[in-house]
Amino acid sequence: MTQIIEQLSAISENYDALFVDLWGCVHNGVTAFPAAVAALQAYRANGGTVILVTNAPRSRHEVAKQLVRFKVPADAYDDIATSGDSGRSAMFQGAVGQKVWFMGQPHDLPFFEPLQLLDAPVEITQVPLDEAEGIVCCGPFDPKADPADNRPQLLLAKQKGLKLLCANPDIVVDRGEEREWCAGAIAQLYTEMGGESLYFGKPHPPIYDLARRRLAALGKDVPNERILAIGDGIHTDISGAAGEDIDALFITGGLAAAETRTQEQPEAQALQSYLAGHQAAPRFSIGFLR
Repeated sequence: MTQIIEQLSAISENYDALFVDLWGCVHNGVTAFPAAVAALQAYRANGGTVILVTNAPRSRHEVAKQLVRFKVPADAYDDIATSGDSGRSAMFQGAVGQKVWFMGQPHDLPFFEPLQLLDAPVEITQVPLDEAEGIVCCGPFDPKADPADNRPQLLLAKQKGLKLLCANPDIVVDRGEEREWCAGAIAQLYTEMGGESLYFGKPHPPIYDLARRRLAALGKDVPNERILAIGDGIHTDISGAAGEDIDALFITGGLAAAETRTQEQPEAQALQSYLAGHQAAPRFSIGFLR
């Protein structure tokens, strides 16, 4: 049974590093949550290391710029691991071919910027769907439209045997008070239609491997039992932590706020019913990161 805690500091001394989700935990897609920022700053001040682990379909440098706009200060974290970086590495190694059909919005185009870390990256060209060898999906063309609107294009892609690189496994995200569809919804639909989707963000291993490499680059050798994952996604953050054999702190006031009846804290029975329904068992839960 999950333990509902009042604040991060109640358990933080048991962990040397945090893998912290961003959207829904540290900010809401518009601005930072001051209490969450303060909790991370305090954790770092006491010697802990914070790696932001996000399913954002962009590089850590682009995410860092976004955090400045959202007023998340640099002293709240040590480094960033993104689904975008993990997915870009795979793309430039030819995971979905050289000629790709792009799904996403104009602000996602930095995904195609050259990746300097590879010795011999594949040259990627964006082409129309009927010329493509694969699909790169950073998100829907319209995040507020039904993902099923893309079914005709996905059917053609499936018939061509194209693999879909999903740069963000999230299904939905809340931007302020509005809910939007993410690339994960497109990839899920494509898989249900019989297509093949490749994932590089939470809950899949590549992004956790990247997060550990970020720790190693900081000179930190942290065993699993000293890492705590924090997030509001039951299918991403919590499932991913379980798969990596690391403890998790579930933020109930994010995507599952209604189901867990979270005001300041979740209602205990509602939380247990929600977790049971999803066969999830995070070690800890809290309404909001603080």
